[in-house]
Amino acid sequence: MKILTVHNKYKFRGGEDESREAEDRLLVARGHEIRELVFDNKTITGATTLIAGLTASWSSRAYRQVHQALSAWKPDILDVHNFFPLASPAVHYAARRLGIPVVQTLHNYRLFCPGALLFRNGAPCEDCVHSRFPWRGIVHRCYRGSALQTSAVSVMIGVHKTLRTWERTVSQFIAVSEFAKRKFVEAGFPESKIMVKPNFVLDPGAPGVGGGELVFVGRLTPEKGVRTLLAAMALTNPSVSLAIVGDGPLEPEVRSAAASDPRIRYLGRISQGAVLDLLGRATALIFPSEWYETFGRVAAEAFARGTPVVAARIGAVAEIVEDGRTGFHFQPGNARDLARVIDLAYGSPQRLVSMRQEARREFELKYTAERNYELMMTAYNRAIANP
Repeated sequence: MKILTVHNKYKFRGGEDESREAEDRLLVARGHEIRELVFDNKTITGATTLIAGLTASWSSRAYRQVHQALSAWKPDILDVHNFFPLASPAVHYAARRLGIPVVQTLHNYRLFCPGALLFRNGAPCEDCVHSRFPWRGIVHRCYRGSALQTSAVSVMIGVHKTLRTWERTVSQFIAVSEFAKRKFVEAGFPESKIMVKPNFVLDPGAPGVGGGELVFVGRLTPEKGVRTLLAAMALTNPSVSLAIVGDGPLEPEVRSAAASDPRIRYLGRISQGAVLDLLGRATALIFPSEWYETFGRVAAEAFARGTPVVAARIGAVAEIVEDGRTGFHFQPGNARDLARVIDLAYGSPQRLVSMRQEARREFELKYTAERNYELMMTAYNRAIANP
């Protein structure tokens, strides 16, 4: 099968980028022909910010690029991951004009939420879920704190809802969790066109031994619960230690916390292999997100290493982590409750042994490359059968 992948990279690398690259490598390993057309937000600087906003609804340049690539190569599938803002929904129409089926992965909520996260003022927000035009997002400046930039995103959402772009141009949607699928159905997307395919992790081999420090891996942003985690550390048993991996806007706060508390190590961005090694040695992964995560790739990575996850009881991560079996739940945004659960995990070494076995079993059942490939082929074949 020939697949053209379209992806708009973020300035700060995240799970979407890693998942898309991993899928492409998996397809190549299974004998498929893959070509990538990648747009990069790092090219947006200064005056080009305005241009990117104006073309978020329709980029003639992206349309021409994708139409040319599709015409020349004639792939079986156009596989779209993130298209905002440089690619735009124009790429879907380029494929439709040529009769090439489109598969759209729903990594976030951008198709109906200007901020993409269903998160505002430190808490989940569903104000725009049922709106044809997300005007409340403009009022609240949900995209980068700017009414002007949020207007550009909102116009994109409203225009393509009115044009029924997603119904007309997408043959198959992929949601990465049951939770995310439910949210898209609530927003009016056709349930019959959405299948669930979680992200996957290449098997890192034998599970780790655990028993070491706690680990956080992710973007250092408010919705990821970084501040809640730092506050919780001040309330935990003095024997608790924490390693933080990642980068983002809250890096100065993390560095400050690490400088003032010797129990906290800030490692910045490290390689994937180093992350997996760190998870294998960890007592638990801390996943304190305060938004509706659509999946939570690092939780699957922890399971692959046989490491339990301490997860906020919110979004897809609460679905992925079974409280008492593969990890622990705590109340999102509640530093005191997180500290309580961390102390519980540290004080339950025998229970953690059983959890490590269950975590690894969960990985083998749901998040392997083999299982992902089966589901990916199902999605592609459905798209081809119903272009």
